[in-house]
This record gives sequence, C-alpha cells and structure tokens, in this order.
Amino acid sequence: MQAKPWLNLIAGAMLILAGAAAVAGEPLKVGYLPVTGHAKFFIAKEQGLFAQEGLDVELIEFINSADGLNALVAGKLDIGAFGTTAPLAHIAKGADLKIIGGIMGGDASIVTTPETAAKMHAIADLKGKKIATVRMATGDAVLRGALKDAGLNWKTDVQIFELKNPPAVLEAIKSGQVDAGVLWGPHDLRAEEQGLKIVFHSTDLQPGHPCCRLVVAASRVQDTATWEKFLRAILRAEKFAAENHKETIDAIAKYVKLDRGLLERAYYQPYLDQSSDPNLKGVRQFWQVMQSSEFIPAQNRDIATSVDTGIYKKVLEQLVRENPNDPFWKKLQAGFQQKDAL
Repeated sequence: MQAKPWLNLIAGAMLILAGAAAVAGEPLKVGYLPVTGHAKFFIAKEQGLFAQEGLDVELIEFINSADGLNALVAGKLDIGAFGTTAPLAHIAKGADLKIIGGIMGGDASIVTTPETAAKMHAIADLKGKKIATVRMATGDAVLRGALKDAGLNWKTDVQIFELKNPPAVLEAIKSGQVDAGVLWGPHDLRAEEQGLKIVFHSTDLQPGHPCCRLVVAASRVQDTATWEKFLRAILRAEKFAAENHKETIDAIAKYVKLDRGLLERAYYQPYLDQSSDPNLKGVRQFWQVMQSSEFIPAQNRDIATSVDTGIYKKVLEQLVRENPNDPFWKKLQAGFQQKDAL
C-alpha cells in the first residue's frame, strides 16, 4: 500500500525534531549586567561559542549585583557574574557559594562635577561629602576601603547613598543631590561626555582588584563537565575580544544600548581588566579590605574555601594542549600562577 503524503510529512518532521533534540545543548541560565565589562558573555552567545561547547545559554539581565546575587542564591540562575562585593557579602552571611572564574576586574570610577573635582586631590577630600553608589557594587567596597586607609570612617565622615543603578547615580551627581558618585564602565565615560569629571579610578585606590566573579551555588560546583564547557566558551571569548575589535563591539551593542564609540572606548581601555582568571589572591585581598573597612563583620575563615581554581586551571591546560604554538594561552597560564598559586 502506498504511504499517504501527509504521513511522510509527519515522519519527516519527527525526524527533524529528533535531530534537533539530539544536538540541543545543555540549558544554562546565566545572569549578567548590561555593561561593557560583561562582553565575553555577549561574544560567547553571538559568536556561537556557547553552542560549540554544547551549551544552550539564556542570558538574563539584572540592573545591579545585589539583585543578581539574590536570584542566584534563590536558585533562579545557574551561574552569574555580579561584582566581588556582592558574592563576598553573601558568603559572609553564610551563603554557600563558589567562585570558579572571573569576567573582569577594575573598571569603576569616582565621578564628580568639575567644580568639586578642582578641589579634590586625595580621597580624604571626600570628607563631609555626599556620595552615591550602587548597592553591593564592587566600586562601593573599594571606596569604603580607601576611605578607611585615608583615616576616614565611612559611617560618620561621609554620607553614602545606595542607589539602584548607574543612571540613578549619574543623575544624582548632575542634579546636585550628591557631591560625587561611584560608576562603572561605560557609565563613567558617559558621565564625562555629559560634563562631569573622573577624579579617581578604582584601580588607583586598590590596584589590580577583581570585579565580577563567576559564581555558582556550592552544591553545583561538582558539575565539572558543565563548568568546563562554560569556561572554555568564556576563555575563547576572551581571545576573540583581543583579536576582533569590530565584532566584539557588535556583540556588546546588542546588550548595551549606547553609542558604539563609547562602548569601544570603555571596553578597550587600561582600567578594565578582561581576565577570566578566578584571581584567588585578588579575592583574598578584597575579602580583607571588606572586613577592615567594616563593610562586613570580621570573619574567622579563609575565603579560599569559597574559590575553586581547579576547573579554570584544567580548561586552560586543555587549551594549551590543543594550541601548543599559541602564546595567548601560555600567557594566561603564567597569569594563573601569579594570581592563584598559594
């Protein structure tokens, strides 16, 4: 008996669906902030690097680190990158989190009006000033640590106002509601375009500090095959960004709706560290700064227990073996020895 044409169509459709299911990647929900520093997420998505590593990544936007970390702790995300302050503050309160890598470092600034900037030569000149920050931002903790180092008490010698996002901080400075504010890229450069002044970069105050760390629930860290695939995609995105400027800005522009020229200046600038390294030594120093400045209570624990450097190390070794003549990966290996060796 001859098969009916519509049965053939159904059978063909079922084969197509079965094939699609066979190649579908492992689903992951990844939290990000709409900033230039998170470009490797955007590159890995738009250039198909996540897919090539067998992952089906859904990028979920948050406007600040506090909201993103809350979602991660609540199990609404598989992984996210939300500053250094937010994950360490959660860990200090007992959250069982693991840092397995990074997305960026540095990239925050203290911004003020030209009139105030003319009188500001050292961090101690902020005494008596009103300062706007974004809640749980990395630059916020760097600022409080720098105030402590300058002999100021951030609880009494300045007034700190925690706002929701960088645009709110920018408007507070422009309107005169505060004297200065902490912004991250590209919003600090955007502030300059609007007539404000950068008076301090966060790396001036805490050289080499890490920013957004790749964080997962500790209960998930044993899913090493997943995180190896994820870190491979991120590391490949890091190399792509170093070698393909136009395509990198194309990817960023899909997620950060600002002028392309501004995005390029913000991403390819000396104050943004684009390393994906876990940076255990930097995290340890940041942990100590947060305690000494009383951002978090003193902790009788080594933050190294909340940092897993092994997955990153293994992936980097894989990439070196696969590309033995590529100096890019060997350079990252040397950086790992400097940043993570105990």
